[in-house]
Amino acid sequence: MSVSAFFIVASVVLWLMQVTVGAWLFWSFPQMGWKIPVAVLPVLLTVFFRFSMEYTRAHWGAWESVLYYMAYAWAGLIFLAFCICAVCALVQWVLFFFHVNIRSWLGWVSVGLMLLAAALAVYGGISTPRVKRIPVAISGAPKMKIALLSDAHLGLGVSLNRFDKALQRLEAEEPDVLFVLGDIFEYGPNRSAYAKRLAQVQTPLGTYGVFGNHEYYVGYENSKNFFIDSGITLLENETVQMPNGVAVAGVKDVRTARVSAQDVQTLLQQTDSARLLIYLSHTPLYAEEAAAAGVDLMFSGHTHNGQIFPFNYLVYLQFPRVYGLFAVDGMKFYITSGLFYWGIPLRFLAPAEIPIIEVNA
Repeated sequence: MSVSAFFIVASVVLWLMQVTVGAWLFWSFPQMGWKIPVAVLPVLLTVFFRFSMEYTRAHWGAWESVLYYMAYAWAGLIFLAFCICAVCALVQWVLFFFHVNIRSWLGWVSVGLMLLAAALAVYGGISTPRVKRIPVAISGAPKMKIALLSDAHLGLGVSLNRFDKALQRLEAEEPDVLFVLGDIFEYGPNRSAYAKRLAQVQTPLGTYGVFGNHEYYVGYENSKNFFIDSGITLLENETVQMPNGVAVAGVKDVRTARVSAQDVQTLLQQTDSARLLIYLSHTPLYAEEAAAAGVDLMFSGHTHNGQIFPFNYLVYLQFPRVYGLFAVDGMKFYITSGLFYWGIPLRFLAPAEIPIIEVNA
C-alpha cells in the first residue's frame, strides 16, 4: 500500500470512529443534540488530520512539529474513545435484555474512562523509555550484556533531546554490544544530528544492525547512509564475527525485501555450528527456521507490542509472537516493544523500553 493510499484509508477509519463516538455521546446525553458530535466535528477533525498528515511530510519546523503531535495524538485518542464507547454500548445492549437502562450513568462512566485512558496514553508517550533487564542463560556462551534499539522512528515525531535522554539511559547500562533492529529514522530535520548522537554510543564489541520496513519506505540509499553515519555495521543477509568470537547474522526486512524462510535457513547454515549464533530480524517471523538452523539468540522488533491497547490483539492476527521472551525449540527469542512510537505519539498499556539482555550474568 502506498503512503497516499494509507492516509486515505486512515482518514476514512478515523471518520468512522469519530462518528461512532459522537453517536454514543448523543445517545447517552441527548440534550447535546446530534449535529455537532455526529456530523460536524467528525468531518472537520478528519479534514484537519488529513491535511496535517500530508503537510508535515513535506514541511518541517517548530509549527509543523506541533501540528504533527496534535493530529496524530487526536487519532490515537479517538481510537481509545472508540474502544471504550464500543464496550459501553455492548454492556448497555446486554442490559436491555434484562430491561435495565443505565444510559446516563453509563455515559458518564464512558467519559471518565476516556479521560483516564487519554491521560495514561499521553504520559506513556512523553515519558522516557524504561530500561528492562532480561536475564538469559545459554550453556557455553560468554558472559555478555546486550542492548537493543528498535523502532525509534526518529525525526519530526521524536525530538533530538528525547533521543539523547533515552541513549543516556542506555549508555548508563554499559552494554558490551548494541544491536539496532530497524525503523530508526523516518523523516524531518536534524537527520545528521540524530546519526551523530547514535554514533557516540561506544561499546567494546561494536554496533550491528538491520533494516526495518520503514528504512525502505523512506529510501534505501538515504537509510543506508544514516546507518553508516551512525556507526552501525549494517547486515543485509550476511554474517559477521564479533571480537569475542560470537557470530551475528542479520537479514533485510523479511516482508518488505521479500526474504523467504529458505533464504533465512541458507544464511544461518553457513555459520560455524560451534560458535554462539545471534540472529537479527526486524520482523518477528521465521523463528522456527532460525532455531532449526542453530541460532542461540534471536532478536526482533516491529510490533511495538501494539503500542495502544487493545490494538495488540490485532497485531496477533499477523504474528504468532508479539512481545517478550520466548523459547523456540531451544532458541531464546526476544521481541522488543520499541524505543518510542510510530505516528501516534502515545503509549497505552504497552510501554516503550530499552531492553538489556544479560547473557549468563
